[in-house]
Amino acid sequence: MKALPVVRPVLLPLGGAAAASSGFAVNRVFCVGRNYADHAVEMGASGREPPFFFMKPPQSLFLVGDQTAQWPYPMATEDCHHEVELVVGLSSGGTNLSVSQASAAIWGYAIGLDMTRRDRQAQMKKEGKSWEIGKAFDRAAPIGPLLPVESLPGLLDQGISLTVNGEVRQKGEFSQMIWSVAETIAELSKAWEIQPGDLIYTGTPAGVGPVSRGDLLVASVPGLPDLRLQVS
Repeated sequence: MKALPVVRPVLLPLGGAAAASSGFAVNRVFCVGRNYADHAVEMGASGREPPFFFMKPPQSLFLVGDQTAQWPYPMATEDCHHEVELVVGLSSGGTNLSVSQASAAIWGYAIGLDMTRRDRQAQMKKEGKSWEIGKAFDRAAPIGPLLPVESLPGLLDQGISLTVNGEVRQKGEFSQMIWSVAETIAELSKAWEIQPGDLIYTGTPAGVGPVSRGDLLVASVPGLPDLRLQVS
């Protein structure tokens, strides 16, 4: 009989005072679609519609430290896009959480990229099919170190930006989110029992666009270490 496979949990590196810890054991990776009004408009929607969610497997995470990481351009696409996002890591969970309970469930924050095979996503949408092939591929979720919330006072009063080869491509304030971080978690808990170790990519501002081999992507949030990625 063949040996059973050993599947180890994905451990997300921690930053700040928690850097010496073994890491944040990832459970699930949720993503929020169209959570900035300007991005909703560029994707053909408008207004404060109920948030919708999709998932990436934990194995799609691509861990980025304090150095520039080489990110291989994905197979099966000719139109891969960047989407910069604030990521939330949860230390507790439950169902039908209030906004205050949702806020208390947050362990920390990181910077992430929701990389998207836009051509494959568009094809699946046109055919009325599920579009995991556009979102849930290998290394589709680059992410930097997770820092504890208590070390980041006022983080949600800040914003997020992404440069590509030194040019600003995306820039948004967290106050521009259609659904705040805590509201997003509360809404998520109405459909899933959220659990410790869950990550939530909280949406992207306008300016999403294609990347090419050789591009240098730098994602920034004040208080968090920059996420630096070179497409190879």
